[in-house]
Amino acid sequence: MTSAWARLWIVLLSLATVSGSHHAHRPLPHDAYIWQRQWTPAVAAAVRQSSDLVRAWRVLATRPDGRGRLEPVAVDQAALARSGRPVILVVRIDGQLEHWDEEAALADVGALIGQWRRTGQVIAGIEIDHDCGTARLSAYARFLSDLRARLGGTLPLSVTALPAWLESADADAVFAQADDIVLQVHAVTDPRHGLLDRERARRWVQRLARRTDKPFRVALPTYGARVTWRADGTVLAVESEVPLLAGGSEARELVTPPDTVSALLRDLERDGPAGLAGIVWFRLPTDEDSRAWSLATWRAVIRGTVSEAAVELETRQAETPGMSELVLVNRGDVDVEVPERVGLPSSCTVGDGVNGYALGLEGPGLSLERADAGLLRAHARRVIGWARCGAQRVADARP
Repeated sequence: MTSAWARLWIVLLSLATVSGSHHAHRPLPHDAYIWQRQWTPAVAAAVRQSSDLVRAWRVLATRPDGRGRLEPVAVDQAALARSGRPVILVVRIDGQLEHWDEEAALADVGALIGQWRRTGQVIAGIEIDHDCGTARLSAYARFLSDLRARLGGTLPLSVTALPAWLESADADAVFAQADDIVLQVHAVTDPRHGLLDRERARRWVQRLARRTDKPFRVALPTYGARVTWRADGTVLAVESEVPLLAGGSEARELVTPPDTVSALLRDLERDGPAGLAGIVWFRLPTDEDSRAWSLATWRAVIRGTVSEAAVELETRQAETPGMSELVLVNRGDVDVEVPERVGLPSSCTVGDGVNGYALGLEGPGLSLERADAGLLRAHARRVIGWARCGAQRVADARP
């Protein structure tokens, strides 16, 4: 009898272990948006260097012209073909337009598909990126229905979904037309949340999983942005990959720390809902994209090898006798957010900041304080100021 109870206990323990296995690590496939409107050599190089990371490229293929028509983007199809990865064409429709010609847009999409097919490029799907407000979701669902009918089942149809849509019952009609949904969890809403809030993103993912039985992917950011607000607090402009000339009453740089995104990715791998099919990265980093991570950092985040920050302050003799230049050094292998404050030794009697830093006005002793957020690339250096100090070494300063 004792041995029988022992066997029963072992069986129950095994069942309990199996029942908790949904917490096991689940590798997710990765897509990447190629959102650049100009295919420079740096973009082609990033495609070549990153093809081993991605399942598919989601390529910005059209952009709105301001009248609701879709202008094709000149894409380096040869670079895509050499990568050996499937291509999903992304059609961007301006969500701010009050009126747009849906019939013309349907014709433009059909023409786009025809143009790509004539080049011999294999198309793996179409994604519609239309960030409309919830009041227009019903009309958007009708447009998708018409597009799906024209596609005739020849191509899978994806849609980009916004978290705000999860508040509307009309979102179900949009999701019903899609074969695949991409939930964008990065956005500019409140500057206190930055471009990504880990806990809010987790809640949005769970809410979408409860709303639909369609497979979906989560779009995660690799980029930063300069956001300009009007006097009433509403967003005037978001400058990221394309420089803008915007006025506004306040502007701020927002960054996406790699360790924050890495933590969310690990959450999704460990506890993601069953409908979660993968990750889509916005956008493919390049060497010339100053607001995006480095390619090395992106690889580290995907592979889960993000190390702790290794930022140090070095000094070097300035041209002026008795003056020292203060240099931030990132000795790590991933990009890190520059520190908000760098304290100087008490022997420092004069100094000032440069390159985004200014002399601190609060607290005892001198300090350099960050005027705006930013990333310091892996193994990079940045001069942030100068100081004149006494016998105590300036090297004693710490970020």
